[in-house]
Parts: sequence; structure tokens; C-alpha cells
Amino acid sequence: MARRPEHEAPPDVYYDEDMASKYASSSRMIEIQTQMSERAIELMNLNTEDGPLLLLDLGCGSGLSGSVLSASGHQWVGLDISSAMLRIAMQRGVEGDIIQRDLGDGLPFRAGTFDGAVSISAIQWLCNVDKSTHNAHHRLNVFFGSLYACLKRHSRAVFQLYPETPQQMELITASAMKAGFTGGLVVDYPHSTKAKKFFLTLFAGPPPPGYKEPTPLGVDEDPVFAPFQTRARDSKKKGKEPNHRVPIKSKEWILNKKEKQKAQGKDVRPDSKYTGRKRKRAF
Repeated sequence: MARRPEHEAPPDVYYDEDMASKYASSSRMIEIQTQMSERAIELMNLNTEDGPLLLLDLGCGSGLSGSVLSASGHQWVGLDISSAMLRIAMQRGVEGDIIQRDLGDGLPFRAGTFDGAVSISAIQWLCNVDKSTHNAHHRLNVFFGSLYACLKRHSRAVFQLYPETPQQMELITASAMKAGFTGGLVVDYPHSTKAKKFFLTLFAGPPPPGYKEPTPLGVDEDPVFAPFQTRARDSKKKGKEPNHRVPIKSKEWILNKKEKQKAQGKDVRPDSKYTGRKRKRAF
């Protein structure tokens, strides 16, 4: 089984000159990226009655997804951490503006600037801990908080992503909910190993009136769409049962902590019969 790119090296190292040239020359990569970009734009369901829209391309890479945005008649601004990929984008003569930036540091734009956002195969990189100063939960919160701020209300953001585990998907959606996003997860071709694709479809605020859930591709019976709403804050009203708190250093607490560390990409020792075992007091 091939290793995931996130496990090979940090994104600015993994996407070096050699990898960037592959993206520019591989017809298969270009075809796959183009298809996913077209599907993401379809899921955005943009209203173009007032003319071209200004969109964000998060993790724009060599500009393949941005080219699809341009072909659809939209203006765009792209961000990516890899200087090598951005050089390929400039060589290709993309029409959008491109900026080198780590998405985990937040987005440097004014409030309400953009009409929507799209991201292809990028957001899962924020779940990895590549430096001692990195914290996946914090970086996701910073990213989604700044994205929510720079989007116009009720605008849409669609992320195509490859979650490694259900816990990683939960970590991403929880950060989006905390920032104020609503929406859900669309899974195209859920019964196929190779064609299966995940799309996180978000609204900046509540969905507009008359909103209909998107229909996944490759599904004949029950569509796979998992909606979620903005997380309600804990209230201290009388009569409400208190939340169950797991005792610190208990076995359950230790297992939960190890699961969170696994979702963040940290090395965690395997569980054993001694995990969380109570130790006798020293004499």
C-alpha cells in the first residue's frame, strides 16, 4: 500500500521542483485535478446573474483548479505553501493572482471580500504536525476562522479532501463548525475504492432559503450526505444535565488522548493490556 504524501514530508518539501514538474507534465494528474475542480464548482452552485465572481483557490498548486475557475468566467486568488508549484503556475500563465502562504497561519484578507472558495486535495495537510510548534487543532481553527471572516455571508466553500481516518474528518468538521460554517459531507461513488471522493460543502452562516442538499454521484439508492449544523454553545440553564467528564489519567481519558494524537499525525505507542492500568503507590 502506497504511503500518503502527508507522511513523506511537509508540503513545502514534498512538492519540490521534481513533483511540480510531474504535475505540469502528467496528463493523468491534469485530468484528475480538472475533473475534481469541475465537480467542486458544480457543488458550489454559484449564482452568476450579477457577473463574474471573486473566488479563493486554497492550495492552488500549479494552477490547474484555477484554470477551471477562469474557464467558468470567474476571477480568483490562489494560495499555496509550495514555491515550486507556484512557479509552475506562473510559467503556465494562469489568470489569477497567486500568493505563497501556509493556510495554517490564516488568510490575510479583509472581511467579506470573496464570493466563495474552493480547495482540491489540500485541507488534510493541516492535520499533520510537521513542526514542534504546530498543533493541528489550533491551525484548523485559525484557518477556518479567517476563511469565515473573508467570505461574504451565505457564500459557499467546497473542499475536496482525502481524510485518513474518521477522527481526522471529525477534527476538520469540528473546526469548521466552531468558526460558524454549516453544511455537510458529500461522498461521490461511495462503493468504489478508486473513484470514491469526499467533498466538504460549507456555507458561511446558515444555508439560504430553499436550499436543497447536493446529490452525490454514483449512488442509486440512499445518497451519502452527512449534514451538520453550527455547534451550539454549552448553556448553564437550570435543569440541564451536566456533561459527562472523564476523570483525568483514567483509562478512558488516556485512550481518548491517544486517538486525538493519532488524528494529529503524531507517533503513538500501540495499546496493550497495561494501557491505563492503575499503579500501586510507592512505599
